[in-house]
Amino acid sequence: MAARPLVHKTAMPGLGLTAGVTLAMLSIVVLLPIGALLLKGAGFGLSNVLEVVGRERVMASLYLSFKLALLAALFNLVFGVLLAWVLVRYRFPGRRLLDAAVDLPFALPTAVAGIALTALYAPNGAFGSLAQNIGWKIAYTQTGIFIALVFVGLPFVARTVQPVIEEIEQEVEEASATLGASRPYTLRHVILPMLTPAALTGFALALARAVGEYGSVIFIAGNIPLRTEIAPLLIVIQLEEFNYDAAAAIGIAMLVISFVMLLAINLIQIVSRRRMGHV
Repeated sequence: MAARPLVHKTAMPGLGLTAGVTLAMLSIVVLLPIGALLLKGAGFGLSNVLEVVGRERVMASLYLSFKLALLAALFNLVFGVLLAWVLVRYRFPGRRLLDAAVDLPFALPTAVAGIALTALYAPNGAFGSLAQNIGWKIAYTQTGIFIALVFVGLPFVARTVQPVIEEIEQEVEEASATLGASRPYTLRHVILPMLTPAALTGFALALARAVGEYGSVIFIAGNIPLRTEIAPLLIVIQLEEFNYDAAAAIGIAMLVISFVMLLAINLIQIVSRRRMGHV
């Protein structure tokens, strides 16, 4: 019995060249930096890494970063899908302008976004003053960080789901209604299964962006240790103090936690795709 080839030939020419270039770029852009970080941590020692990560200030910043990143990604998952659905299925004045505005967080420098959000939600800002009148403070609190993470992450979900919604024919919904299905039943058993893989991809992208976000957060966060200090800021502080080992230790902790979270999301995607294949 002949052995199966590891690489199947396709009609695309230059497979060896393109694969080599792709792997080389992947190594330079992704694998080498991660490898350098892990090598720095290995030189520092596992016990020292755990000691740095176990400090109260570091644990608080990691918890804050991942908690708010997860909450912001979940928020964007719901409202990003709704936004994409409205942009695809409805026609109204200003739709094209709104559609273009969705991409603004991609193009806007994060520092500029942070300054703009702070100006809006500070106690003397347009929205911050209104919130202050009812005793609610937004800027320099965890609420402000959450808003900044929602701002930078929303386009990832909307733009990932939007092409999938465009491919869903309205006749599918009409056929479901013709067979007597209610709108909630159609949404749950017809629409959502088709959207789930793309929505999870957008969720993962928004989560990854929020975890590592720095520029748009530091201005609105207040940066109070144990309260509003995010992990990326703590890494920058360690670097400014020339404590490279501690910065690497915190970076490794973020890398491990992010990898576990993204792996779990990918496993959920695999399960959802397999279920779709059996439908």
